[in-house]
Amino acid sequence: MAISSEQACPCGSGQPLTQCCQPYLSGRVYAPTAAALMRSRYTAYHQGNIDYLVATHHPTQRFGGQRAAITQSMATTTWLGLRILATEAGQTTDSRGTVEFIAYYSDPKPGQVHERSRFVRQRDRWFYVDGDPLPPIIPGRNAPCWCGSGKKYKACHGH
Repeated sequence: MAISSEQACPCGSGQPLTQCCQPYLSGRVYAPTAAALMRSRYTAYHQGNIDYLVATHHPTQRFGGQRAAITQSMATTTWLGLRILATEAGQTTDSRGTVEFIAYYSDPKPGQVHERSRFVRQRDRWFYVDGDPLPPIIPGRNAPCWCGSGKKYKACHGH
């Protein structure tokens, strides 16, 4: 995939991809915080970067068939947006952290993954360990749509 220097990062940071998640996805540098790793993992799902998803999953949590499961999921899922709701610890000097997020998708019906994810840092590298699924958060009909279109939820993704 050719990357324009102006292409917005899929993680929703508002930064260009080349200055946000791409350096992590390319392996040039490691994500410095748990939240940065969360954003880069979302971007990896969005771009179909299975190698990065496996490499950033804690080695003790990897499983046989993981690549096949991710590949199968990617065949039908389009990732639409990410919202980071809360972080706890997970900074450059922490050894653990949690990130609560909602990732919106279409499969082909719209849905969301709402999770509180756990991360650990080992040898200056953050890894995703696991997460607790949380109930979906549905915006009010007149709330702004989560996709950032500027439209009300009911007129955009709420139908």
